[in-house]
Amino acid sequence: MSEPVREARGASLARWLPLAGWLAHYDRHSLGRDLLAAVIVSVMLVPQALAYALLAGLPAQVGLYASMLPLVLYALFGTSSTLAVGPVAIISLMTASAIAGMSGADGAALSTPEMLAAALLLAFLSGAMLIAMGLLRLGVLVNFISHPVISGFMTASGILIIASQLGPITGLSLSGGNLIAMGESLSSGAQELHWPTLAIGLGCLAWLILARRHLKHGLMALRMSESAAGMLCKTTPIIAVIVSSLLAWGLSGQFDQGQFAQGEQLEQGERGMALVGAVPGGLPDLSLPSLVSHDWSGLLISALLISVVGFVESLALAQTLAARRRQRIDPDKELIALGVSNMGAGVSGGMPISGGLSRSVVNFDAGAATPLAGAFTAIGILLASLWLTDWLAWLPRATLAAIIIVATTSLIDIAAIKRTFRYSKGDGAALMITLIITLAHGVESGIIVGIAVSLGLYLKRTSQPHSALVGRVPGSEHFRNVERHEVETDPELAILRIDESLYFANARYLEDTVLALMAERPSLKHLVLACQAVNLIDASALESLEVINERLSAAGVKLHLSEVKGPVMDRLKCSELPANLGGDIYLSTFDAWQALSIHGSHCGQSCARDGISQTAAVG
Repeated sequence: MSEPVREARGASLARWLPLAGWLAHYDRHSLGRDLLAAVIVSVMLVPQALAYALLAGLPAQVGLYASMLPLVLYALFGTSSTLAVGPVAIISLMTASAIAGMSGADGAALSTPEMLAAALLLAFLSGAMLIAMGLLRLGVLVNFISHPVISGFMTASGILIIASQLGPITGLSLSGGNLIAMGESLSSGAQELHWPTLAIGLGCLAWLILARRHLKHGLMALRMSESAAGMLCKTTPIIAVIVSSLLAWGLSGQFDQGQFAQGEQLEQGERGMALVGAVPGGLPDLSLPSLVSHDWSGLLISALLISVVGFVESLALAQTLAARRRQRIDPDKELIALGVSNMGAGVSGGMPISGGLSRSVVNFDAGAATPLAGAFTAIGILLASLWLTDWLAWLPRATLAAIIIVATTSLIDIAAIKRTFRYSKGDGAALMITLIITLAHGVESGIIVGIAVSLGLYLKRTSQPHSALVGRVPGSEHFRNVERHEVETDPELAILRIDESLYFANARYLEDTVLALMAERPSLKHLVLACQAVNLIDASALESLEVINERLSAAGVKLHLSEVKGPVMDRLKCSELPANLGGDIYLSTFDAWQALSIHGSHCGQSCARDGISQTAAVG
């Protein structure tokens, strides 16, 4: 086989299997970096996986299962060398919300097997939707969700997640999918506070917070390198897990066993220090999720929202880390990679997954060279599932709640709220509406309303595009707003700059603006629409321009265009507007000024031909 053919086949394989491109340059140095990153991320991921599974209302082992096959599949199809996928806080919260909205065949609350079946189906549906969007190259759709909406949703979700963990950390029974319901649940059961659980929870919380703030500087004071100290600080949750588990085990000899509740005891409502209980070891069974549930279609909206939110969060994180290494992320391939990973979770006993912030940053800092670091991490989780599950039975759920609380604080960005309001009241309102609806009604309602508000604000802004009458800055070829600058004007000439693309939503507004201007200027003979900001003229806007041209011509006013961009001009040439235009189309506003103004040289008039100036033909 010739070298060109081999390279062509390799490129074709890498197109569909990005890992093939990474492996072409893989060496022992890259292997060492990937293995080191995998060890550190595995240590982080074990407690996080357990915690996020419980946050989703699922058995703890589901988090471990969601951290095996999905990581291997992302390593095959992902385009980021450092994105670490797996269970994450927001997706876990959305999963819990989706499952809570379902009911069993008899109308009662779902049993644990039914909840697990719903989570598997949710992951599978989410993955299928992501793959479909990737194949249709719909990665650009994420641009329709504004950053303020995402910021408001993230902040509200962080608050909800923290509130949801106040139950496990205090030993109180907590229910509800929004902040109001959670608050009522906590207040009604406050007298049942379990002090040993609270002590364990607050102790772990204090350790994690102090370690995050001060441990790195303390280790560096002991002459440890900054990178090594930073990596060691990331493993502090493991220390909390080990110490609290040993403490719970030790206390079991001092207290009656009724002071502890594990596994099935918790499901039956028995009180005591809530422990994770027995975690099944070994590999999960591989099987397709069942579609026979009578209300599985009710998960479609939830799956779509989880897909969108997970993709937006993952893509932003992957692009941020890739930019530091001058690498490129393909959004459409990331859709497919996340989709395949979620479907993998759906067939391997897992739950919906996404890219994790803290794990990805640690993966990056540890020097992960390729996505194979994720596959090696999956092997680490597999080993933990085989050998460490017996030790997890004594792990207090309050410890996992403390881990979630500390990890979730990064989602709450009060500074972003202040910045957004200071810059734009409209965007600030969208942020606050999303935040309030999420807190008051739940995550699904919040993101739906947020997207609707975001699109509504866009339509409002573009349906009333900013426009300005401009005049010539004396002695130059520049034109500025007559209300902001001292400029030259002509009573017989009006130059109207349109600062937005023209489409169906603002076509009528443009008509009203032009006709109002004509009514205010009885001496007007020429109207120039300066189109330097116009990137699109759709069929509705074209019809409006034709109407404007006819009405101006009937009033003895000629309509001219200037600075029409090439792609827009190409489309206009397919219509009758250039031929029927009362005036001309000019390459620049200055050309129009020279040709039409009493201050100009009028040299531009001789250049017009067939309704289009010669200079415009190259636009």
